[in-house]
Amino acid sequence: MKNLENFIYNILDSKAKKSLMIFATAVAFFLSLLMFPTKMVLAKMLPGKSDNTFSVYIDTPKGSSIDQTKEVSKCVVNFLKKEKEVMHLELFLGQGIPLDYAGLVKGASMKQTENVAEISVNLTDKHHREEPSFLMVQRLRPVIQKACTPLVRGTNIKFIEQPSGPPTLASIVVEVHGNNLEKTRALSVDVADVLSETEGLVDVDIMADENFVKYELIPDKEKIARSGLSVEQVNNILYLAFEGMVIAHKNSKNKPDQINIFLILDNESKRLSTSTKSALESKLSSLNLMNMRGMMVPLSEMVTLRKVKSNPMIMHKDLSRVVNVIAETDMVSQVYPLLDAREKMLEKFEKDYEIEKAGFSTYMFDFTLIDKKTKEKFLIRWDGEMKVTLDTFRDLGGAFISALILIFLLLVVYYKSFAISGIVLLGSFLSIIGVIVGHWVANFFTSETFFLTATSLIGFIALIGISSRNSLLLIDFAKQLMETHGMEKRRAIAVAAATRAKPIALTAVAIILGSALLAGDPVFGGLGVALISGTVAAVFVSLLFVPVLMDNAQAMNFDKPTY
Repeated sequence: MKNLENFIYNILDSKAKKSLMIFATAVAFFLSLLMFPTKMVLAKMLPGKSDNTFSVYIDTPKGSSIDQTKEVSKCVVNFLKKEKEVMHLELFLGQGIPLDYAGLVKGASMKQTENVAEISVNLTDKHHREEPSFLMVQRLRPVIQKACTPLVRGTNIKFIEQPSGPPTLASIVVEVHGNNLEKTRALSVDVADVLSETEGLVDVDIMADENFVKYELIPDKEKIARSGLSVEQVNNILYLAFEGMVIAHKNSKNKPDQINIFLILDNESKRLSTSTKSALESKLSSLNLMNMRGMMVPLSEMVTLRKVKSNPMIMHKDLSRVVNVIAETDMVSQVYPLLDAREKMLEKFEKDYEIEKAGFSTYMFDFTLIDKKTKEKFLIRWDGEMKVTLDTFRDLGGAFISALILIFLLLVVYYKSFAISGIVLLGSFLSIIGVIVGHWVANFFTSETFFLTATSLIGFIALIGISSRNSLLLIDFAKQLMETHGMEKRRAIAVAAATRAKPIALTAVAIILGSALLAGDPVFGGLGVALISGTVAAVFVSLLFVPVLMDNAQAMNFDKPTY
């Protein structure tokens, strides 16, 4: 250790070398922070999770028939069947899949219409599969969407993976609040257009029913009575002609409930030639009912056609009408597409609206649109996994700051010196250099992006105690050498650093070996990398940078408290 002692003493004995050490550390710190805006290191709450299953949600336009939904679903199934890693497929036509972890907040259990379908995909075990499920989804998504969405215009196909953290409605959710339903819907379309053009976002969808025109068939009770028919007769033939009707029940020992037996027309008779009023009137004219006098009466004379607008579903949140626009991220962090899309929205809306941005708060990315003509207000609010990510990083940042303050106060009480306490604190904080650089290096050894995640920040917070311990060992040992042996300050610092280098290094090796087991985990890999790389950085900071600060600190004379 004599060589290390002389090396450290030479640095402390040279003003130029000390300045160079401080400058190099400062440069390393700022360069590591620049890795975030330059996107060399990307932040995300949790990385993609490789699971044994994923789901495909199919939404054809409102009013689509079950046959149209089945056609799109069959196209998706045919592509999935070609994958050798797919073990089982189960199609739920006209309904959602049984409730799973992802479907807890995605409303899968509430789907009961002809224009929806969900496919549950079971894969081979993830430990025996080379391709993770999230990379398989990323590969299949563009291929299937390109081939299957054109079958029914306006179809939306979404790939839903099981989340590795708390389930959310989507990676990015944009809430459009407003009392004017038509304008709110129009704004949501504009928002969806911006999200569709934003790089890194996929599966963009508007969670609102489409507005369309439909025809109501209203039986004329007076004409029905005069013609010798009954309203029940008219209703039955209408259901039979367009939907089908239950005519009997079947009992089965394998079913707890009765099984309905439906009577419907064949497809050729049931379908309209075109989606026009004349085609509907022609079909009604072809249907006849026999009255009590044995005469055939055309159904068209008993029914009135009325053209009406559809009744879209109205959603509320916090006592305000809202339309949700959702999007998933394609193996990128949610934050960067959010910032990109937000800037595009501000540019797009500033022509027709006055924009009021939210201040620095929980909803700091939100903004309010005020119509320049009508003065109506519309709120654009961001939510989803992106909101959870920001909240998590904010809370962990608050926990980190709280830990630093508590450590600082304890050290002030112990050392009776703000300077020494600051040295320990600064040495602990600089381990972030290793954490960030470690994630950048790990990105070269993985097939997908290695994100700085919430578990990475947990590892960084845990490093504070380890890094503080290293600095405390040096300071206490140097203090003992100066007070007991009367050693000169610089020599005492050099001897303390050289003597404590071995236990510091052994502790670091133990942490690195223990954390190596976590580094390969898809969720806790960030924690493992943070502990490994942060510990390496903490060793160099403790043995090289902290001694320089100790030499410059007047409080290291230990002759009196320095408040």
